Amino acid sequence: MDESVRRIGKAGRATLASGIDTGRALRKLVLADLALARSALPQALVWCAVAIIFGASAWLLLMGAAIALLQALGLSWLAATSITAVLSLACTALAGWRMWVYFHLGALHATRRQLTRLGVIDEDEDDDGDDASARKEAA
Repeated sequence: MDESVRRIGKAGRATLASGIDTGRALRKLVLADLALARSALPQALVWCAVAIIFGASAWLLLMGAAIALLQALGLSWLAATSITAVLSLACTALAGWRMWVYFHLGALHATRRQLTRLGVIDEDEDDDGDDASARKEAA
């Protein structure tokens, strides 16, 4: 009986040591992954800037070619530049609308509702104390 208790205690200590080693290895992995992400973010931003620059220059060249084509088809310079400007504004509006939609999706509304239900946060709190107190007094 005494030997069984010793073996169980030894197995428990071995399991605890293994769990601690696993936790340490996981911590090292997470720290290494975060370090990689930290070093990759500036590089991603640089390449994003390069893509924006070359994309904008390609768009300008494309619009210039479209203006030249429209002018060659008999439209005036004003009409040709107006058509390409409207096209550019339509693309800008589409991109702005989609950006707005994705920012709205990233606002964590469901998480905020659940935290409010649990009483962890008060959704009525603002940075301005005056607005929150005015709303509470009105209610």
